[in-house]
Amino acid sequence: MKILDWYILKRYLFTFFMMLLLFIPIGITVHLAEKIGKILENEVPVNEVLVYLLDFTIYFAHLLFPLFLFLSVIWFTSKLANNTEIIAFLSSGVSFTRFLRPYLIGATIVGLISILLGLFLAPKASEGFNDFHYKYFKRGKSAVDNTDVFRQINDNDIIYVSNFHSKNKTGSNFTLEHFEDNELKYKISASSIKYIEEDTLYRLTNYVKRDIGVYEDVLQKERRKDTLFAFHVDDLIPVIYAAETKMYGDLKQFIAKEEARGSSNVGRFKLVLYRKWSLPVSVFILTIIAVAVSSIKRRGGMGVNLAVGISIAMVFVFFDKIFGVMAEQSDFPPIIAVWFPNIIFGILAAYLLYNAKR
Repeated sequence: MKILDWYILKRYLFTFFMMLLLFIPIGITVHLAEKIGKILENEVPVNEVLVYLLDFTIYFAHLLFPLFLFLSVIWFTSKLANNTEIIAFLSSGVSFTRFLRPYLIGATIVGLISILLGLFLAPKASEGFNDFHYKYFKRGKSAVDNTDVFRQINDNDIIYVSNFHSKNKTGSNFTLEHFEDNELKYKISASSIKYIEEDTLYRLTNYVKRDIGVYEDVLQKERRKDTLFAFHVDDLIPVIYAAETKMYGDLKQFIAKEEARGSSNVGRFKLVLYRKWSLPVSVFILTIIAVAVSSIKRRGGMGVNLAVGISIAMVFVFFDKIFGVMAEQSDFPPIIAVWFPNIIFGILAAYLLYNAKR
């Protein structure tokens, strides 16, 4: 690797990690200042707070990884441009494409770090962060979608519960329909269902079973009935942030099960899956845009480049959030929602790079 490559690569990585070290403590301080009242009110143990802040740091850093990188590249490249170092590089016969190479090497290193965070560290940190958040900051709010639960639990059985309380594992207006060869064979209904954890069984109140016959149906009624079902209570209503807490392989299996069960949260879960790979790609796209924008010496100096960079970053976040919400709350394909910002900004990166070469 040439001296130029080492020079730019060191500046690239050093500025990026300094940006992380600068903004993460600020993020922690602002977040802690906002939540300190509830922490003191709930008398949270100090060790739990420290673990929560560590989880928050990983969660926060992974979420804003590309934007930190984008701003750091604009910062140090603008300094190179203001010191006329880029002009010296290009005047010595180095092409702009060749000048870009150490940036792409740095983006590869940061992208690999992002993949490792997304696949291994971020799921664990997300679990701790969200568990703490719902336990102390959202007391009284459920971390599950527990109303109008309608799920296919296997190839033959479909269940419905109008409302389910995860704390005491009790639901109301329970229905189970059993099908064979697309024909309804029997239907079980109850006014309430409760999971008895010590006996690993379900207790139904006002139990009614209707066996569908050829000529007439057979009814069975009991005031209370204890029975077993082919589903676990945690499978019935997984937490809203369940996908964020799973490793990649477990996440794919989880999504497949949720699709088979007819979950309404599949779009949200798939967003988490696809973002594990779209995030590293955005590192390359934003690096190219940052270099193309800040490699030209402007009359306003570094401030103009930073203003342009922050504007582009805000638009990128806006696109990402808007399409994410569309995928979560409608039938908009999650894969398009995740990759559309990268496609749009990839086209912008190609355009800016072409003009920068000229």
